[in-house]
Amino acid sequence: MTNKPGKVYLIGAGPGDPGLLTIKAKECIEEADVVVYDYLASPFLLEYAARDAQVIYVGKKGGDHTLTQDKINQLLVDKAKQGLSVARLKGGDPFVFGRGGEEAQELLSHGVSYEVVPGVTSAISAPAYAGIPVTHRDHTSFVSFITGHEDPTKETSSMQWDLFARSNATLVFLMGVKNLENIANRLMENGKPADTPVALVRWGTTSRQQTVTGTLETIVDRVRKAGLKSPAIIVVGHVVSLRDELAWFDRKPLFGKRIVITRARAQASDLVSRLNRLGAHCIEIPTIQIQTPEDISPMEEAIARIKDYQWLVFTSVNGVKFFFDTLFAMGKDVRTLGHLKFACIGPVTKERLADFGIISDILPETFRAESVVEAFTGQDIKGKKVLLPRARLARTVLPEELAKMGALVDEVTAYETLLDDSGREPLITMLKDKEIHAVTFTSSSTVSNFMSLLTKEDGPGLLKDVSIASIGPITSDTARSLGLEPDIEADPYTIPGLVDALLDHYREKP
Repeated sequence: MTNKPGKVYLIGAGPGDPGLLTIKAKECIEEADVVVYDYLASPFLLEYAARDAQVIYVGKKGGDHTLTQDKINQLLVDKAKQGLSVARLKGGDPFVFGRGGEEAQELLSHGVSYEVVPGVTSAISAPAYAGIPVTHRDHTSFVSFITGHEDPTKETSSMQWDLFARSNATLVFLMGVKNLENIANRLMENGKPADTPVALVRWGTTSRQQTVTGTLETIVDRVRKAGLKSPAIIVVGHVVSLRDELAWFDRKPLFGKRIVITRARAQASDLVSRLNRLGAHCIEIPTIQIQTPEDISPMEEAIARIKDYQWLVFTSVNGVKFFFDTLFAMGKDVRTLGHLKFACIGPVTKERLADFGIISDILPETFRAESVVEAFTGQDIKGKKVLLPRARLARTVLPEELAKMGALVDEVTAYETLLDDSGREPLITMLKDKEIHAVTFTSSSTVSNFMSLLTKEDGPGLLKDVSIASIGPITSDTARSLGLEPDIEADPYTIPGLVDALLDHYREKP
C-alpha cells in the first residue's frame, strides 16, 4: 500500500476510429498504472499503455457482462485507493449514455479523486462517417440524443414520444437496435410520418461500418434482411436523405476489404495504418516473431573488431536495429563506424540507417544478383572485408555475389525469426467462413510460416478465392514454391508499393 493518492480518469475513448482519440486521453493512457476498458473502446488504444500497466477488460454488450456496473465501480475505487492512476476507457463520451456520471458519483462517495476527459460520441461521429450531418440549415437546426433502451426498473418512462414525433429535430437513438421496431412504431403512432427517413449505422467510424437506410415504415424489414445487429445508432430525420450525396467514408477505395497482415506485429503498424486510411479492415495474423539471437557473442566480437572491416551491409531494417542495439549496449556509438562504407538493400533499410545519422553509399534495390552487381559497379571491393549482420538462415545470394567480386564476407546473426502460430485458429475459421479478401506477404518467411499454419488443412484450397499480395519477386517465388500464385506484386518492392498494388488490383477488380 502506498501513501500516494490515487486518481481515476474517466476517458471518452471515442467511437471506434483510433484517430479520433483526443491528445489528453492519449496522455492519460500513457501515464496510467491501470487501464480499464470496455467493449466499445478500440483495442488499438491499448498500445498507448505502458508496458508494466495492468490492463483489465470489463466489457458489457447486450446483457453479456464481464463485470456488473457495481463491480466496475468497486474496481475503480479499489485501484485508486492503492495509490494507482487509473485510466477508465469508455466508448464514445463518458457522459453521453456512458454511465460516467454514475461512476463519478461512486468515486466521489469514497473520497476518490477523478477527472473527466470528454470523447467524441458516436451520436455525431457515426452519422458523420455515414455522410449524414445531424444538423443542416435546410433541414433542421437542432438534434436530440435519446437512449434506445431505458432503465427497465424505472416506474415511469421519461420518453416523450408525442414530443419526439412532433419535433423537427434529428433524433439519434443510441443502443436501440433491439428496440428498433418499438421505436419506429411509437413514433408513427404519435404522428411521425411513415415516410420519415431513417438510417442505422453499425460500428460507425471503423472499417467494419455498415449503414442501412429506409423509412419508419420500411426500416425494420430492411435491417432484418441486412442482418444488422448491435452496436449501432439510429438516426431519424430528413437529414438522412443527404447520405446519397454526402457519403464519403464507405466510398474509400479499400472500404470493407478484409486484409490479413502477416508481418511481425512490431513492424506491422505502417502497413496497417496505410490500409486503414484507405478504408480496409486489417486483420493482424503475425506469422513471425523477431528476437535477439540466443548467442550474441559473434555480433559482439565483430563489433569489437569493426576497424578490420571496410564495408557494412544491411539487408533489412531489423539488421539495422539489432546491430545498433548491440553497438550501444557495448558502450560504443556511431563514431566507431566513421571509417566504413555502407550499403543497404532497399530504400526502407536506407531510411532506417539514416535515423542513426548515416547515409548509405550504395543502394541495391533487391537481393537479385543483377541488382547487387549493378549497385557495386565502380566500387573497389576486391580484397575488402565486408560485415553482413542479418537474420539467421538468410538467403545466400548476397554473400555469394559479393564473394564473386572478390570481397571477404563475414556473416553474423543479428536477429532470429521464429514462427508465431498464435493466430492459427482464428485464421482458419475466417478462411473457412470466406471472411478474408486478401493476404499480404512482406517476406519469404511470412509466406513459409503462414502456410505452415495451414499444414493440417488444404492451404491452397482455403485461399482459392483470396487475393495473394506479395511485396516483390523473391517473396512471390517462395509463394509459388508453396502452391500459391500471387495476384498482386508490389513495384517498387516496399510497403507503399504494396499498398499501391492493392489499390490497382481492386480498381481493376472491385
